[in-house]
Amino acid sequence: MYKKILVPIDILEDELTQKVIPHLECLAKLSNAKVIFFHTLPVASAIVNAYSFGFDEFKDQATVQTEQALHKLIDSINLPRENLSFSIAFGNPRDEILALADEIKPDLIILGSRRPNITTHLLGSNASGVVRGAQTSVLVVR
Repeated sequence: MYKKILVPIDILEDELTQKVIPHLECLAKLSNAKVIFFHTLPVASAIVNAYSFGFDEFKDQATVQTEQALHKLIDSINLPRENLSFSIAFGNPRDEILALADEIKPDLIILGSRRPNITTHLLGSNASGVVRGAQTSVLVVR
């Protein structure tokens, strides 16, 4: 069924991530799928902080904190450790998710979405952008 599942998450949105995990565990167990968690660090934050830290120093600090959070998440997942990995990028979440999906060609993308409002219509802005732009199936969990 699924050989590779991409799971974009926001490490600051633990509630959304926790809603995605049961779906991910169930689907990944069915076919022993490889799971790639993905987090995008915002470029705007990097630019603002680059003036005080120097861009490379900020990127290293942000990356280390994100890696720690992703390792903690992976340790909590009820799937074989060898099937779990993660990736981190700086940029616009929607664009980076779609770029990674084009690169690794997952069979499925699973992501959480916040409650919609009038500006995002039925899905959150990143979720709707991924649904519209993805070349593969997308499961949006609320």
